[in-house]
Amino acid sequence: MKRFLTLLVLVALVLVAVVAVRTALFGSRQGEFELAADQAAEPERVPAGAAERLASALTFRTISFPPPTPPEREEFRALHLWLAETYPRVHQELRLETVGELSLLYTWEGTDPSLPPVVLMGHQDVVPIIPGTENQWTHPPFGGVIADGWVWGRGAMDDKTTVIAILESVESLLAEGFRPRRTIFLAFGHDEEVGGAQGARKIAELLESRRVSDFALVLDEGGAITEGMMPGTELPMAIIGIAEKGYVSLELTARGEGGHSSTPPTTTAIGILGRAIQRLEDDPFPLRINGATRKMLDYTGPEAPLAQRAAVANLWLAAPLVKRRMATSNGGAASLRTTTAATMFNAGIKDNVLPIDARAVVNFRILPGETVESVTARVREVIADERIGVSVAFGAGRNPSPVSDVEGAAFRLLGRTLREVLPDEEILITPYLVLGGTDAKYYSGRSRNVFRFLPVFIREGDMVRVHGTNERVSVDSIDLAIRYFRRLIRNTDDL
Repeated sequence: MKRFLTLLVLVALVLVAVVAVRTALFGSRQGEFELAADQAAEPERVPAGAAERLASALTFRTISFPPPTPPEREEFRALHLWLAETYPRVHQELRLETVGELSLLYTWEGTDPSLPPVVLMGHQDVVPIIPGTENQWTHPPFGGVIADGWVWGRGAMDDKTTVIAILESVESLLAEGFRPRRTIFLAFGHDEEVGGAQGARKIAELLESRRVSDFALVLDEGGAITEGMMPGTELPMAIIGIAEKGYVSLELTARGEGGHSSTPPTTTAIGILGRAIQRLEDDPFPLRINGATRKMLDYTGPEAPLAQRAAVANLWLAAPLVKRRMATSNGGAASLRTTTAATMFNAGIKDNVLPIDARAVVNFRILPGETVESVTARVREVIADERIGVSVAFGAGRNPSPVSDVEGAAFRLLGRTLREVLPDEEILITPYLVLGGTDAKYYSGRSRNVFRFLPVFIREGDMVRVHGTNERVSVDSIDLAIRYFRRLIRNTDDL
């Protein structure tokens, strides 16, 4: 017994030593984003009137409706005419092509065509206003109003700020006589909100058909500068998306006997289907720390308080604890698992008629490492009821994107550029997993340097405005985005 206790003490001491050493060696990675040698140069200038021009862009009702409703083509074409009038140098000196009828591809030829090019992305389309909420907006959603330091309107956050900030940057750089070494493509899709199949996908395919695919950097929306994201620190975090989850909606169907409700069977079609959905919710996909989420912890963990830092440095031991803590929020849980969300349920025609058929749609956002096929197979396994039909709804779905390279020059350049335009701000820079979808997915197989980031501040309460009511962006954030893209375009010469 004494020997056993002695052995336990020795094991405990070794364990404590290993944990302590790993924690001590778990150093900060923020030093990877060192400022450029010319940081003392004058700061990037913001063209006067940029916020007013963004406000004007928000007045165009470039709405993407769910299929089969077509886009409002005349609104898109009116926006295109406005862009040509507002950014004359861009339209004189860059080559413009219209792709997929309404998407825009600008080509800014570099001085060295042998260098791998850069793609800067954004999308013109916006989601509809939720019916019945029009009167809840502080300012009209398509009014293009600037008030209280904000630009208000649908598309302010998602995603016309990106489009306008890029064009403002290029227009002002052209006025200064700047020309990049690398060719830079500006790719502005028109249907991102409904999947991007006619816009971003066709642009990517067009470039590939021209044998343009080895991109030094592809940058789209998807990340931002957030506050209050990491417990234990009040520092803002610049989250740069390095991968995005996959997507599939599965239709579940059940068939019953039908007939009069006065003589019901033991289980109706609705009951059969309801139990199937309950099984899926009671048995969620497992939590996993891998891929982009693991890389995020590698960057944020060293900046956390000691207890959290020790846990992240020793995931071999503390992974269950870290998972439980992260899963206490919906966003944290979504970064660790394939999510299950029942979103549609249809059955019955009258209160006293038993439904013959019941139908539900369950949406899954797929964690990297899983596929549409593996998710579908697990759903059938969990439901375990031959009376339930399972099929893919609304298209084939899509698998998660590959994880982009955080060790390469492109990722470091994104962080360094932010430090250069905000030299006096203490901001943590980290990769992360985009929980939704972006047009960047069409480039993921074409480059290891596909990232998702728009340098605007997203503060508490802002996320509900995206696709929601009172969407807005601060004038300060617009200025920051323009300064960032100006510096980033200059910095691409360093890749």
